[in-house]
Order: sequence, then structure tokens, then C-alpha cells
Amino acid sequence: MVLVIEEECSLQGFLVARALDGEWEIENIAIAGAARRRGLGTRLLGEFVDSVRRERAAAVFLEVRESNRAARALYEKWAFVESGRRPRYYADPPEDAILYRLDFT
Repeated sequence: MVLVIEEECSLQGFLVARALDGEWEIENIAIAGAARRRGLGTRLLGEFVDSVRRERAAAVFLEVRESNRAARALYEKWAFVESGRRPRYYADPPEDAILYRLDFT
């Protein structure tokens, strides 16, 4: 699934996710620098969560850089809970991945 926000023929943000055995994995959410702090990430995530909930998904999961406080706050706002950690998962710079999960059951 790909969700896109465009304004005046310009890409402002997107969300990419895939279905895996009744669950969904969010692969990426990105908002253009000039479009940040306007609620677009919240809008994308809300549309996505509503859509997969209607499809009777069991859960949504994702991973995010430990230092990405803005993304982590967004996921926690939507009731995602930290479910694990992948040490040194990211390179440049090396950093842990924090795993998040949202269960619908």
C-alpha cells in the first residue's frame, strides 16, 4: 500500500506498507522538510491505520531509529508500543532500531 500527499503538484509526504500474513509492516513514512510540523504524518498514519483496521488486520509493526524522537512520538500518539530492539541495525551512523507494534485484537 502506498499513500501519498500532494499539494500544488508537489509531493509532500508518503507512507509505504506491506501485508504479511494478516499483519502489516510500515516500510517508510516521509514528509518533505518544508511540509513538516503541519500534521501530514499524523494524517498519513491515521488513514493507513483506519484502512488496515477496516480490512481486519491483526496488527501493524515497524522499526525506527532510536534517535528519531519525532517519529517515535507520532507512533506512540497512535498507541503503538515498543516491542523490541535491534542493536546496531542502522549504519551511518550505527544505531539501534526500536520495534513498535499496534495490535487490533
